[in-house]
Amino acid sequence: MQYLATSTHSVNADQLIHQLKAGFPVESFDDLRKRLDLSDNSLAKIVQIPRRTLSRRRVNGRFNTAESERVLRLTQVYEMAAEVFGSSEKARRWLKKPARGLGGRIPLEYADTYIGANEVIKLLGRIDHGVFPG
Repeated sequence: MQYLATSTHSVNADQLIHQLKAGFPVESFDDLRKRLDLSDNSLAKIVQIPRRTLSRRRVNGRFNTAESERVLRLTQVYEMAAEVFGSSEKARRWLKKPARGLGGRIPLEYADTYIGANEVIKLLGRIDHGVFPG
């Protein structure tokens, strides 16, 4: 079965819920880390998975549901940014620098909570519609 972090566009809600409950494979974290060009430590901090927990998950191969949801949240933010900006590189750049629409906060860091991720997604929607310059 394809895990979600490869693409959220091709997964329906039932599949997503099933994958979350089963726990995403650790490869979903690794894929997202590569896509965002971050270190293990940086991504683990953003998705709030302690390094020791990440090491244990690498041994058993899967995250729990809550950890999987945090990986999913950041994956969705990344994918929307890539869609809005038209490339992975532009998305990575935007996600890593302070954004005026977030009061000068860095989108990747701001997206470390559910509410923060929603604000980043809303801002991306405004940018996509030409309402806000970013």
